[in-house]
Amino acid sequence: MDPTLDGTLSGRFLRGLALAPDRPALRADDTDITYRELHERALTLAGSLLAGLPGRPRAVGVLAGKGPTAYAALLAGLYSGVTVVPLQPAFPATRTRQMIEAAGVDVLLADDDALPALTALHSGGVTLPTLFAPGAQPMPALPVDADSALKAPMPGRPRDIAYVLFTSGSTGRPKGVPVTHANTAHYFGLLDERYDFGPHDVFSQTFDLNFDCAMFDLFCAWGAGAAVVPVPARAYAHLPEFVAERRMTVWFATPSAITLVRRTGELTPGALPSLRWSFFAGEALACRDAEDWAAAAPGATLENLYGPTELTITVAAQRWSPGRYMNDMVPIGAVHPGHETLLLDPTGAPSADDEGELCVAGPQLTPGYLDPADDTGRFLERDGRRFYRTGDRVRRAGDGGWHYLGRQDAQVQVHGVRTELAEVDAAARTCPGVEQAVTVAVPVDGTVELAVFHTGEPVPAVRLARHLRELLPAAVVPRAYHHLDALPLNSNRKTDRRELTSRATALRRPAGAAGTHERRQRSQ
Repeated sequence: MDPTLDGTLSGRFLRGLALAPDRPALRADDTDITYRELHERALTLAGSLLAGLPGRPRAVGVLAGKGPTAYAALLAGLYSGVTVVPLQPAFPATRTRQMIEAAGVDVLLADDDALPALTALHSGGVTLPTLFAPGAQPMPALPVDADSALKAPMPGRPRDIAYVLFTSGSTGRPKGVPVTHANTAHYFGLLDERYDFGPHDVFSQTFDLNFDCAMFDLFCAWGAGAAVVPVPARAYAHLPEFVAERRMTVWFATPSAITLVRRTGELTPGALPSLRWSFFAGEALACRDAEDWAAAAPGATLENLYGPTELTITVAAQRWSPGRYMNDMVPIGAVHPGHETLLLDPTGAPSADDEGELCVAGPQLTPGYLDPADDTGRFLERDGRRFYRTGDRVRRAGDGGWHYLGRQDAQVQVHGVRTELAEVDAAARTCPGVEQAVTVAVPVDGTVELAVFHTGEPVPAVRLARHLRELLPAAVVPRAYHHLDALPLNSNRKTDRRELTSRATALRRPAGAAGTHERRQRSQ
């Protein structure tokens, strides 16, 4: 393999290609696509993209769902040697346009699922050259030209940005997180040492491609010559059957998936015998959920993984074993080798004990947000090291790992999607008739649901929800809407979020019920 590809994500796929050229790299819609076939397809798409442009693009947006062509599009973006920006077709066009502009995307690779999103982007004023294999689409088209296929993936340097992902921002706009080839090389190097994945493994792929945990699925599998199986939503109704039919050996999802399978009545002892490894991340993992999953997959080693996007996918791991843990939650475990940790007290000073806000420095740390203004308050320098402030409160465990205690700020995980409550507030305030808006999180079945309290006109819940669906990912659109004459204040004359959370919990209805309109007086 070209040494300039060693340590890149493209290089990991080439390693799988060498190990298992005629084995399936992808099993999607009951169709097997071999490593050789996916490699050749990606070379053709990448070459067509580069040949169709007058110069080297700054960044390529990959607008793709989880259909068979999505993975060739993502791999082609990486093969082009340009920064890749995964984009979710189901996101509102306004949000996707913000990401395109922030990342400097000047060409798109799109898959079968992307036509409605392309049409909405074009209607919103976005006009970018687009390679869209299925055919007609509203953007300026780049042709797929087999004669332009690359001979090999384009090289990358360790400091080059491999991809950019976006997290929720408190300003009301998403924050771009660049991840370098050096970041991913360190990460996957550690995983290669920790796990025994091989060509006979079959990985689940539950995460959307714009969610960083999807990179774990794809490049752990592809670096080992294993197969990846996208898991459609319908599969959860009979998950043991789906897993068995595809001889799946590696499972990775948010803990919410455990609750979902339990509700079907199929999370029974021994129901998932083919699994060798089970991973969960994106939300706190309850001991009860870990116990039930471990019983259903008795042959699997189960791990709870932890890490913000800014620290490259996951940066800590706890191998599960039965026992009693703090708050009946599985610890997040020890931070990866090569990293340093720092705890801060509520004032931002180094903590005097074993509890505080977790800060991490090391080779998986992003160089900083795309917009340097977003760095303020999120990074700090100590003894010549640059630390990322995770905003997560932790307590040191006896084995050297960490117990997760909750968020330091107003950031929450909603079905695995990290969300700043302030972003939802900002979006709600743009709805005509709304003056003030405060969003709170209500615990529900191992995850959280969001509720908005708003002042101004008594805007109907259905109208406010429709407005937010145009601005926010579907997973984080609030489930409940409550109108108030005025927001309650605490003794410091600040909005009393604790009171609002208590009200939202008391007022919660079953999922899908309409929001409410309340008339409340200001608390003194």
